[in-house]
Amino acid sequence: MSALPAPSSPIPGHPPAVRFCGQCGAGLALITLQEDGGPKARLRCPACGWTHWNNPVPVLAAVVECVDREGRLLLARNAAWPGRMFRLITGFMEAGETPQEGIFREVAEETSLVAESAALIGVYDFQRQNQLIVAYHVRARGEIRLSPELAEYRLFAPEEVRCWDSSTGHALAEWLRSRGHVPLFLGQTPAAS
Repeated sequence: MSALPAPSSPIPGHPPAVRFCGQCGAGLALITLQEDGGPKARLRCPACGWTHWNNPVPVLAAVVECVDREGRLLLARNAAWPGRMFRLITGFMEAGETPQEGIFREVAEETSLVAESAALIGVYDFQRQNQLIVAYHVRARGEIRLSPELAEYRLFAPEEVRCWDSSTGHALAEWLRSRGHVPLFLGQTPAAS
């Protein structure tokens, strides 16, 4: 067993998520121990042996198709984000709910839309935030009223929307392909016909 002082953050450039033991309250240290897959450095408690596993957090994402608005897609801008980036509706899964129940709840909480159906698009890693993105295509309807978490929204025809190079952008691109559209990414110009 080797021990070093706990780094300021297990993820470079991010504030430390866990610094103290969840069992006894002692300070954690980066300790390498033998695990099933070989030696592994993790934040562990030198006093009682508790391990912070730092497993990815499940996050739900929705490609929201507004069935009462000619099938246009709703993208929203988070109030905390700089600039004017419009992205999928996302949120954390809560204890006691299935992913599908969670995405119905997130769409309702953030947009006031009523989800009619949800179909899994795929699962994507977002390692920069230590998250696992579970993306759905959600068909929804109703009056759009944003939660305070969202600053504004835009509706896009599927052929007009631009994807971005990250997990939720790849989910949107996969959904577009499944509908016969060629996804375009931000900064990319359409090919001449």
